[in-house]
Amino acid sequence: MSSSEELNEITLPKCTKIHHQAKFTSSILFVHHYCNSQKETGFQGGGMNGTAIENFVCVIFNVSFMNCTWHVGRNVSGDTQYFLYWKTSKKEDFTGCQNYIKDDYGRHTGCRFQNVTIENKRAYFLVNGSRNGQNIQSYKKMIILYKIEKLTPPLNVTVNCEEASHGCEIQWQPPRTSHVKRRACFKYEIVIENKADPEKNIRNTSRTESSITGNSYIFGSFSTEKRYSVKIRATDNGCLVSTSWGEWSTPVEFGTSQLTSTSPYMLSLISVLAAGLVLLLCTVRTYLKKASATIPRPRDPFHELCPMDFKIEYKNQSIMHETEETIAITEVT
Repeated sequence: MSSSEELNEITLPKCTKIHHQAKFTSSILFVHHYCNSQKETGFQGGGMNGTAIENFVCVIFNVSFMNCTWHVGRNVSGDTQYFLYWKTSKKEDFTGCQNYIKDDYGRHTGCRFQNVTIENKRAYFLVNGSRNGQNIQSYKKMIILYKIEKLTPPLNVTVNCEEASHGCEIQWQPPRTSHVKRRACFKYEIVIENKADPEKNIRNTSRTESSITGNSYIFGSFSTEKRYSVKIRATDNGCLVSTSWGEWSTPVEFGTSQLTSTSPYMLSLISVLAAGLVLLLCTVRTYLKKASATIPRPRDPFHELCPMDFKIEYKNQSIMHETEETIAITEVT
């Protein structure tokens, strides 16, 4: 952390209140030290040298989680305890840590936070200590929150390759943050690794491209005989974003069996197969129509003639019988 990021001055109201749920008297010692004082310079309060915490570091990760850790003082005993308090405005009261990280002696060596929002806020941290009969130095520091964020990996990394052009288009979405929405606020580093294949005498090599803006990249050295993997990470591109590189995305493999080919040969083959399928369907449909036309319609065995139908049927039978008799007589004469 640079000198501009450290708290050189903390202005406290007279007899500042500190909220805590600890069994030690650290907060009482702290209030006694800063009460009746409007301004305190430096990052360590009064107390025995070597008793203040060391290597205080905070990191924001997964958008809204934050961990702060420290090392115990060089000249403290095993029964010394530390307590952390923080706030995001000088007008607020300090709030004590609710979820401490402990070492093998049960001493507090860190704190876990949830639901942390950045929004270009500054955070003020105070770590005080207590031990019976010993005055422990207090520690204070100011941190600009967006500068300690560990960016999440870029999202939805995909690769589409064309065999004809020997090129692959790699696409992704920006990392998730709580305070930045503009895509132009990020730049990226891409690592494309050529996977080793002993059977084809292919060695494992990699290619790195840095300072890529936008959300796509064309990889122009693609070979169908090789297999690759790609991973991406993000950093600041001139906005209120951490200048440290973020987390790597999960490697995405592509090539050989995962090839997405759009060559002219494949396109023509797909067209021929589609035309053949349509012709087959038309032929089957025509055959079914002809087959159904030649089959006689079966008579409904359950159909019954109504009384009027019986009369018509009887009359037709009588006419046919008389005609047969007349014809027979004419032939005899």
